[in-house]
Parts: sequence; structure tokens; C-alpha cells
Amino acid sequence: MELLRRHADGRSRCGWCSDDPLYVAYHDDEWGRPVTADRRLFEKVCLEGFQSGLSWLTILKKRPNFRAAFADFDPAAVARFGARDITRLLADAGIVRHRGKIESTINNAARALELIESEGSLAAFFSRYRADRPFPGWIPVSAESKALSKDLKKRGWSFVGPTTMYALSQAVGLVNDHAPGCHARAACEKARKTPLAPAPTPRAKA
Repeated sequence: MELLRRHADGRSRCGWCSDDPLYVAYHDDEWGRPVTADRRLFEKVCLEGFQSGLSWLTILKKRPNFRAAFADFDPAAVARFGARDITRLLADAGIVRHRGKIESTINNAARALELIESEGSLAAFFSRYRADRPFPGWIPVSAESKALSKDLKKRGWSFVGPTTMYALSQAVGLVNDHAPGCHARAACEKARKTPLAPAPTPRAKA
């Protein structure tokens, strides 16, 4: 993959970014920017899992449908989904109808609630795996994504392999993987100067 592509508007963007307006907007305004809200971080984890084997543009186009189908990715609501919801989701042509990924999303919602309870927020947990380094080139995994994947799996999460977690890290600003020369790189680096989450307050034991 080429590092940069020059688009019709005269801006240079990361080589993976096509000319599709939805993709351009995602690249310019979202990819690589820190995400702090629990609901949106949970959504990112889920959609990266659904993306496995598909293009990210496919997921972006279906994102409004995913939000409608999964209660806007409210972990507390999704964790209550049962057999009827699984049947409903498997019949929903607006999303990716993969039973394993649907069941994983429901399971991960419960695991997300556990993390929020123990760490204060999802952002507080994911911020442990932040990396500050020069652009490494288009790599599939990193030491941090391997460690994050291992930690989540130990906590009972699924569809969180090292490659998926590296894509998540790129998407939510745990790393800045906008290529040198990309017009969005500096803005993302500036946004990353604000900590992803404050240090969590230790919870008193009951």
C-alpha cells in the first residue's frame, strides 16, 4: 500500500483512504482522534470485530444500522439482549449477520460493564496501551495490541485479536498512524496531547 494519496481537493491523505466522501470524512475527522466516551469506545471495539474479513468502508456505511440494532451501543442495554434479540439481529439485513460476532457483542457488553466498574471507564483501561512513536509503516500488529488482546481475552472478551486491537488503537488515537505528509497527522497529534482519560479513582472495597 502506498503511504500517501493526493486527492482532488489538493490534500494528501493516508494511502488507504479512497475517494469515497464517507471514507474521506472518516479519515479527516475521526480516525486517530482520541475517544473518551464509554459508549463510543465500546462501539469501536464491536465494529472492529464485525469488520474482520470485510472492508472498513462496508462497516462505515452500515454504522447507522448497527447503532439502531444495538441500542446505540449502550453496554448496559446490549448486555440484556437475549435469544429473541439474536434472532432479530440475524434477520436484520442492515448489519453484518454473523451469529458469532452478534453473540460476541452481547458478551462483550457485559465485560465492558465489568471494566467500567473496576477501572472507572473504558478510556482509563485502554489508555494503558497508548504508544507514542514515529510512524512505523503499515504494520498489522504491535507489542501494545498483542498485550491489549491478551488482557481482554483473559477478562472474557471475544473477537479482540491482536490485529483487530491494533486497528482499534489506530482508530481511537492510542497511536497516531497517519502517515508523514498526511494533512491530518499534525491535528491528530495535537488532539492526543490531552490524556485519553484521567487516572481512575481507586474504588473502596465493600
